[in-house]
Parts: sequence; structure tokens; C-alpha cells
Amino acid sequence: MNQTVKTGDCCSVNKNGDDSYDLIVIGAGSAGFSASISAAEAGRRVAMVGHGTIGGTCVNVGCVPSKAMIRAGEAVHGGISAARFPGIEPCAHSVDWSAVVKGTAELVDEMRQKKYIDLLPSYENITYIEKGAARLIEGGIEVGGRIIAAPKVLIATGSRPFLPEIDGIETVEALDSWDLLSLPDQPESILVLGGGYIGCELAQMASRLGVKVTLVTRSRLLPGVEPEVGEVLTEALKAEGIAVETDLAYRSVVQGDGGVTLTIERGGTPETLTAERLVATTGRVANSEDLGLREFGIETDARGSIKVGADMATTRPGVWAAGDVTDRDQFVYMAAYGAKVAVNNALGLEALRYDNGAMPWVVFTDPQVAGVGFSEVQAKAAGHDVKTSVLTLDHVARAAAARDTRGVIKLVADAKTDRLLGGQIAAPEGSDTIQTLAMALKFAMTTKALGETIFPYLTTVEGLKLAAQTFDKDVAKLSCCAG
Repeated sequence: MNQTVKTGDCCSVNKNGDDSYDLIVIGAGSAGFSASISAAEAGRRVAMVGHGTIGGTCVNVGCVPSKAMIRAGEAVHGGISAARFPGIEPCAHSVDWSAVVKGTAELVDEMRQKKYIDLLPSYENITYIEKGAARLIEGGIEVGGRIIAAPKVLIATGSRPFLPEIDGIETVEALDSWDLLSLPDQPESILVLGGGYIGCELAQMASRLGVKVTLVTRSRLLPGVEPEVGEVLTEALKAEGIAVETDLAYRSVVQGDGGVTLTIERGGTPETLTAERLVATTGRVANSEDLGLREFGIETDARGSIKVGADMATTRPGVWAAGDVTDRDQFVYMAAYGAKVAVNNALGLEALRYDNGAMPWVVFTDPQVAGVGFSEVQAKAAGHDVKTSVLTLDHVARAAAARDTRGVIKLVADAKTDRLLGGQIAAPEGSDTIQTLAMALKFAMTTKALGETIFPYLTTVEGLKLAAQTFDKDVAKLSCCAG
């Protein structure tokens, strides 16, 4: 097998002394590593070209640091919220923001080393070319003046934060999600633009760590989720002291001595919102502009995302793409999955198709918001005769025992066949609960079958059983475990 050797501070090269491979992977994040390892395990020679910091978005600036700081915020909030239990006095923890940020950075360094850098020596037939700005050419790529040849190329260059078009925003030192997570000194107050996954997570995290937060969004929080679920989260954030401003238009933003002032318009009336710092969490844009896609006839959408088919092939024969650079789901686990689909098809290993029909997703707020499959609107748009059930968490014994009944479960099913089509949940343990529903969808369960399944008592996941039973009966009239 081909071995990998480090040379200088630039790249790895083959001991064989040639630059010809079976597959070139551009990008060294989740999708890039997944693709490279899959190909290497199949005995193929792979050149993996780094794009930015090794490990990509998730470990460096996304999932890992954000969830670490969200957990820190949960620990602080736990002391305050303990008063919901009779006989428990609340306590307020002191927070050293700088130390939390430093500890998070150390965790990121550790996981990048362990889960990415240290893996490379285990795969002799992966050659890593470090931090190269690759560009497509006939028969391969050009990177740093070096031509690398391969019959197949997979693009996995990821994405970056998108700055909204607001008058004056270029004059403001706007923070993106990573800027906030790595900010050395705690801001007194922040305006968070965007009510999607990232905006909601970071707004609550910062608030729990002692920052005054105003969360601002054009429509409503989590506009793609079920209204019942989004409303639960909105009320939870407000209850913690976060100012939630919705249904508005951004007009302008200016930097002043006292911080940042954002002018919005709501119902035809202008208003101003002020904070020390502005944090933009208004989506992401694909890292695709410098690859030479247009010259090769590779189609992209308005944000530069590469259009791919179910086989993850681009519109150029011989070129595939995976991860956040594509027009597919922007989750790290789907990036890795899509990369495996792409490699199997590119190398003729197994004919796979990208399938997100039972793909769970999670928003790591508190309560956590999670879902899988169709929402009610999506199911109707797909032509289904839809029936739904909605169960609030005050019907779930686990929530009652935890003295925390914030939450709701909504299930969507086909009225004719009774087959489950999707569901969403807002609950403190929603992230773990949703996988059970994902399995139910994967194996085409009916609401009747889910309602008849045995679940352990005093668990949040039992709420799925109760929600399934709610299609046909009033669960408030059942005794414990009587369903």
C-alpha cells in the first residue's frame, strides 16, 4: 500500500513519488474525512486536500464548541431553576466567561487532534495535502502549482457564515457564531440576528452565562418547525429573560460609542434596538467560488451551493460533492453520510442514493427541539390526506416528576393508511427521544403500532406512545402505563 510522509509545512506526498490517485477529495472536514476513509478502506489511493483548518466546521467552530458552551450554560441555569422542586433553594453560580471560552478552545484542540489529525497515519493510502487552494482542471486539480491527477474528484469544501444585507452592516464589527464562541471578554449585551437553529442556541447559551440578549428575526423563531413547537421554545426563552423580537424587517445598523444600534420596522413603525455587540446567525454560504466550477459546467444555486443528484454527482461527469457545499441537508452527520454515498457511486462500489426520509434533526436549546420526517404542511404538500395529534408534556409522567412540563409532541400520519409521516418534539430530553421516532419512520410503523409498543415508564420517550394513542383516545383518562 502507498504510505504517507510529511514534508515541510506544506503537504504529504507519496513514497511512490507520483501524483496520480484513484480519487481526489477537496476538503478535510467531516465529509472529506468520511469520503477519504471510505475510499481508502476499499483499497483506493486518495489525495485529500485540506480546505481551511483540518476537521472542518463541526469540530472547530460549530457543533463541538457550541454544545460545550451550551452545556456550561445549562450547568449555571440548573442552580437557578432548582427552586422548582419543593425544599430546594436556588443558587447563582459565578461565571468566568474567559475561562469558559479558554476551556472550550482546549476541548476543540483535543478533539481535532484525536478525531482528525491522529487518524491520518492509520490510513496508508490517504495522502494529505495541507491547506491547499485547489482548482479543478482536466483530469484532476491544481493546488499550489502542483498538478494532481485522478479520474474522480469529490468536493467537500463546506460553508461559512452569511452576513445579511442590512444598510450599514459593513461598518459594524459584526460577530458570527464562532466569533461569539471565541470572544475573550464577556459582552454586557448582544443583539442576535436570526431565529434559526444557531441563533436560538447561542442566544440562550449567552443569556445563561450572564449576557443580556435580544433575539431578532424577520418571521418567527424556527420558522420551519411546527407552530406549536416553535411557540413552546419562544415562551421558554422569554421566561428566561431573553427579549424575542419577531415579525419585522431590518432597516439599518450603526456603530456608536454605546454599542450597536439596529433599526427595525414592524407594522410600518420604525423601532431601534441597542446592544454592545451584534451577532449575525442568518444562514451560511457555500465555499465554492474559487474552485473553477463555472468553467466545468458545475451548477450551483444562488448561495453557491453545488447542485447534486441522489447519487451526489454534480452536473459534471467525474465530479461529486458532499456536505455543506452542496444543496443538501447541512448537518455534520448528513455530510458524512452523503460523502459515503458519493464515494460508493464514484468508485463503483455500491449503487447508493441519498435518503433523508428518516433523518432526525435537533436544536440544542432548552427545551430541546427535534424532528424527523414531514411536518403537517410538508405532508399535505406531498399529497397526503393528513391527520395529526398534539400532546403537551403535562400529560407525560417524566415531565411531571421533573417539575418541568415545558414542551409538546406533534405527530403527523396518513389518514388513510395510518402510517407515520413525521413528528416534532419540544422537551428537555427531545434530542434523545427523537431517534425512536426516526426508527419508527424508517420501518414504516403506523400510529396504532407505535401506540401499542411497550415503552419504559417515567421517560420522555414514553410521550411518543401517548402522542400516538392521542389519535384515537383521550390519554388524560388513562392510568399510568394503562395504554
